[in-house]
Amino acid sequence: MKLKDKVFIITGATSGMGKAIAELFSKEGASLIISGRDVERGEALEKELGLAGNSVLFVAGDVAESACNSHLVQAALEKFGKLDGLSINAGMLGLGKITDLDPTIWHQTFKVNVDAAFYLLKAALPELQKSKNASVVVNASIAAFKNFPNHPAYCASKAAVVSLAKQAAVDYAPEVRINCICPGPVDTPFIYDSAIAFPDPAKAVENAGKNTLIQRLGTPEDISKLALFLASEDASWITGTAYTIDGGIMAKS
Repeated sequence: MKLKDKVFIITGATSGMGKAIAELFSKEGASLIISGRDVERGEALEKELGLAGNSVLFVAGDVAESACNSHLVQAALEKFGKLDGLSINAGMLGLGKITDLDPTIWHQTFKVNVDAAFYLLKAALPELQKSKNASVVVNASIAAFKNFPNHPAYCASKAAVVSLAKQAAVDYAPEVRINCICPGPVDTPFIYDSAIAFPDPAKAVENAGKNTLIQRLGTPEDISKLALFLASEDASWITGTAYTIDGGIMAKS
């Protein structure tokens, strides 16, 4: 029970890595505000975790909008009376070469990947500073450090969110620890959407797994375990860091 009596907001919780993080954090004793745009999946996860005896509330919304993030913080305070941490997971790919990319897609990718993190941090940090041992885990990507064909908006935005998280760690230490996780290829719907940018999408996904040193795609559960470590007191002396979790891809670069 590494997160016993802790209250976390988890965004992007209705699928993939965000959902796995919500499930593991709940299992480890955290009370949760979970968020996503898919109401059906969000309510299903709330029910699933609730039936396991955990305290959880699903709040639908678009975290690219400032008001949604303020609402999440208020929901945590109203339901649980405090806030101890964040797990920020919502993401958008925004595929296309620079010369082909509609500027509205560029801006929307930054809204989802960067602005949403800024808005939630801005709303939550005053409450997190009141908590003992508060922690924030931002889900970024190896795309912050490595480029992929037709991914300029995604790569640029992930680099920006890593820098944002590190800056926040500097400004809000020692009260709040803030770290990034930077996954490589993980077996979620996101990787199949990303593969559309390659000439042979199916082959691109297959090669992504084979190109890791571990010879497989990551799983959402792999990512959730690193998120749990960084959120917990096991990582009490870790802040301002971006951890790659990629099966060894970056070691081959």
